[in-house]
Amino acid sequence: MSVHIVAFGNERGGFSEEDQQRSLIWTYLGRSALVSETDSNLLLNSANYLRNPAFTEYQACVFGNVRLVVHDCPLWDIFDSDWYTSRTLIGEADIIVIKYSVNDKPSFQEIKDSYAPLIKKALNHCSVPVIISAVGARQNDVPCTCPLCISDRGSCVTASEGIQLAKDLGATYLELHSLNDFYIGKYFGGVLEYFMIQSLNQKSSEKMKKRKKSHKCHGVQPPQLDQPEKMPILKGEASHYASDLHNLLFCCQCVDVIFYSEDVKEVAEAHRIVLCAISHVFMLLFNVKSPADIQDSSIIRTAQSLFATDQEAVFPISTPDSSCNSPVRVIVKDSFFCSCLSDILHFIYSGAFQWELLEERIKKKLEDPGHVELVLEKVKCILKNPGKANSSQNCRSYLSKRPLQLCNSALRLFFNTTVLADVMFKIQGATVPAHRAVLVARCEVMAAMFNGNYIEANSFLVPVYGISKDTFLSFLEYLYTDSCCPASILQAMSLLICAEMYQVSRLQHICELYIITQLQSMPSRELASTSLSVVSLLRKAKFHNSDCLSNWLLHFIASNYLIFSQKPEFEDLSVEERNFVEMHRWPSSMYLRQLAEYRNYIHSRKCHCVVM
Repeated sequence: MSVHIVAFGNERGGFSEEDQQRSLIWTYLGRSALVSETDSNLLLNSANYLRNPAFTEYQACVFGNVRLVVHDCPLWDIFDSDWYTSRTLIGEADIIVIKYSVNDKPSFQEIKDSYAPLIKKALNHCSVPVIISAVGARQNDVPCTCPLCISDRGSCVTASEGIQLAKDLGATYLELHSLNDFYIGKYFGGVLEYFMIQSLNQKSSEKMKKRKKSHKCHGVQPPQLDQPEKMPILKGEASHYASDLHNLLFCCQCVDVIFYSEDVKEVAEAHRIVLCAISHVFMLLFNVKSPADIQDSSIIRTAQSLFATDQEAVFPISTPDSSCNSPVRVIVKDSFFCSCLSDILHFIYSGAFQWELLEERIKKKLEDPGHVELVLEKVKCILKNPGKANSSQNCRSYLSKRPLQLCNSALRLFFNTTVLADVMFKIQGATVPAHRAVLVARCEVMAAMFNGNYIEANSFLVPVYGISKDTFLSFLEYLYTDSCCPASILQAMSLLICAEMYQVSRLQHICELYIITQLQSMPSRELASTSLSVVSLLRKAKFHNSDCLSNWLLHFIASNYLIFSQKPEFEDLSVEERNFVEMHRWPSSMYLRQLAEYRNYIHSRKCHCVVM
């Protein structure tokens, strides 16, 4: 037996600085007397956050031998960036916990307007208990939790607002003013453990109901229909978007920016597309935007005071072999900023969310605290959005809430645009602009094509054959944003073929999961009448080395034997495939034969059939 809990939301803003590292779920698992075997698992699963920042998984034992699995998802962005993971988590949940800080009203409003309706729709009338936890003490002189009190309504989330959200979701509402033994162990823990017991009781009851009753008619029992075989499970591949961009900084391929110190010594190499995706300062520096577009004097001053470009006279003369598209040469005017530039670039290329690590590295290089503060302020100006305040707290809060999204959502701005584009793909008579740095970082085949002894390495116009323009655009969109949303099963198959051609395995897995999800959601009547050829999908999956999908499709055909055996495409199966389907078919031929014999017996005796 097991219990699966899914927790959404970030509640850490409700406590003081010394309590910021603790979370509600982590504290409960560490303090509850009901939970055992957590210490090693907590330490082990903390490492999982680095591989998949969307959630942290905890495993423990409760009630002696019941397995407890907890997925803690502090970022609501999982609903936007990874739809199949969020859908799977909610579908497998026995209990859902929604957490928020009572002092973070914008986050609560976003939950209420955007994400609570998504959860309500995903549950789809399922009887999954939901707990809403309002965490923290309201930052007022006299905190008040009265539902009728409106003294803190402007800056804090009131109890009445939380209760209304709970009513909308049919949830249980809790207020946790502190993470002490009372609120965690007796209050939150008591409610959570009550729902655990209810879930276990319900699962035990369902097992009892599954026992089939024996029916007799004049001593003859009807045949028993076995359950179909379990379908193969396809496991998704974790995103490596951040590591791809970070590795781009190390491999030094497609470099188009070189930073120099004031004495014209080379300091670092970089890529304009990545820098402009993260900062308006670099957009201004590389003429992607003009001062009139930005309209923020602090950003304009930072670009002018920190960097200088196109000072040809002070640089070494280019050799005759230099490319006509030579890298942009940038002088860093600030010596302290220049000495920390490599660490700042690592911070930017890793997704611009490891702010504490950047502070630590800069403090090691610059002993003077004043110099450290000046460099950090310049980094904040580089990351600043025009027209917004630039405090340390705002910067840290913004970067902590949107880690990987900071880069891939910004790179979306440069998808299918000629801005900074250094390659054009010619496909079906049209041209599609792109950026070599993004392609090389995200696709090994593209990296070999643009950096090897191929004609594409020195060509601006690259022809593409065998793929439609729409499919290739969807492929490029995935490279830029790490997400895709096919419009149909056929488009997903075309995108899978393109991903196999360019050896992008994670995109293949996403397309496989999309195809499987769409086929599984089809009612039997629609599956019988659809013009979509599942056998044709099987052929393409096998031809393009999608072994997991082809194996799943064979099981799908076998599990829906009565439907597919009536379709003309069924005859296109090979002998080996036909043998597999016949062996794993549902219902089995033996059951159908026994059912026919039972019907004949019932009709001959003029009895009432207990099956039909």
